[in-house]
Amino acid sequence: MKPAVLIVNLGTPEAPTAKKVRPYLREFLSDRRVVEMHPAVWRPILDGIILRVRPKASAEKYASIWYPEGSPLMHWTVRQRDALIERLGDSAEVRLAMRYGKPSVQSELSRLHADGYRKVLVVPLYPQYAASSAGTVVDEVARWILGARDQLEIRTVRSFPEAPAYIDALVGAIESSWQENGRPDFAGGDKLITSFHGIPKAMHEGGDPYRYECEATADLLRKRLGLDEGQLVVTFQSVFGPSEWLKPATIDMVEELGKGGTRRVDVICPGFMADCLETLEEINILNRETFMDAGGQEFHYIPWANDSEGCINAIEEQVAGRIAGW
Repeated sequence: MKPAVLIVNLGTPEAPTAKKVRPYLREFLSDRRVVEMHPAVWRPILDGIILRVRPKASAEKYASIWYPEGSPLMHWTVRQRDALIERLGDSAEVRLAMRYGKPSVQSELSRLHADGYRKVLVVPLYPQYAASSAGTVVDEVARWILGARDQLEIRTVRSFPEAPAYIDALVGAIESSWQENGRPDFAGGDKLITSFHGIPKAMHEGGDPYRYECEATADLLRKRLGLDEGQLVVTFQSVFGPSEWLKPATIDMVEELGKGGTRRVDVICPGFMADCLETLEEINILNRETFMDAGGQEFHYIPWANDSEGCINAIEEQVAGRIAGW
């Protein structure tokens, strides 16, 4: 029997409504890899405050970027699966799962097992490792293993922040955007922002390698594009809650740049392999408005992932070497 490949992304509510967003948020925010607070302290806050207020606000944001065919993240992950099926041919079965929501990691592992597969490569779609992203996917795989009498032989992809095909995909998207919109005037103060999802500072100080892997990606982009640290900057987005998170925050940076007279910023999100709420709403709507309201003149969001040839090359590169001869 040929091996199977299970690509895993974060997850998405089934519809942009408070009713559908609430259970998704409950599952996501109940993960102790995501919120490292004892349940006895966190659950009253989650149930008594957050899940009463946040679903409606989040649903409105999802509705602003929802595709006619459904969730953007699910749409693009399905397209990625289909592209991998075409690329890999008869060498592997390809399925998809979501860490939160449906289809779940455990349900897809059980389905693969029931279909006769015994070798499974799990590919978390996170180029940079964090315990709260790729780590929690592996946790969920481990929970399935703990409950299985007839276990699968499983391999996982940890991260790939410096992988050649991944860097090629990012550089290609940036250069393509510059061909269309012109190269930023870096000498005049324009900036290229690489915006990564943030994590709390306490996670970083506790030993999470995430920031270092983000910086490794940015360093390679600087070398390929001929930019320095002042021209290509690293920021972190999606801050949640009162805790201190990694800095600088993307939204603070774009506001500061706009107020300081920066004419143009280009923003790419190297850690997101499918467009979703964090890229389409937070970056391309909220951060764009923040920059322009602060005095900026040009804001360009640079999409690079989804089912682009570069992105599929990056995923295939992670898969091909791990299933060869398996």
